[in-house]
Amino acid sequence: MAEAILNRIGVGKFKAYSAGSQPKGDVHPGALMLLQVKGYNLTELRSKSWDEFIGTGINFDHIISVCNNAAGEVCPIIPGDPANYHWDIPDPAAARDVPMAFVVAYNMLEKRIAGFVASHS
Repeated sequence: MAEAILNRIGVGKFKAYSAGSQPKGDVHPGALMLLQVKGYNLTELRSKSWDEFIGTGINFDHIISVCNNAAGEVCPIIPGDPANYHWDIPDPAAARDVPMAFVVAYNMLEKRIAGFVASHS
């Protein structure tokens, strides 16, 4: 969701890519449903490993981890000197009320991303 939100709010300023250390292989249906309802284009969204970005020549200026269990993970070595951030967003897929958890996570991400984009303008 963070990739889609940042690419919408930060259009023309940022290009976001989402990836993880252990991708599940598919974007969670709850995330897709919520993003579709909110009018996002879903065609570019897919589950991906951060390994696919190593050696691509993409220059990352900012690395933002958004899962509350990712702060302790070992991250890949990213060329350059990107600023690193960790936003403690609970994993909505692990919640009891998954649909509501995706709404809560979306709202948290949208607020953080809007502030991030405003502060980097």
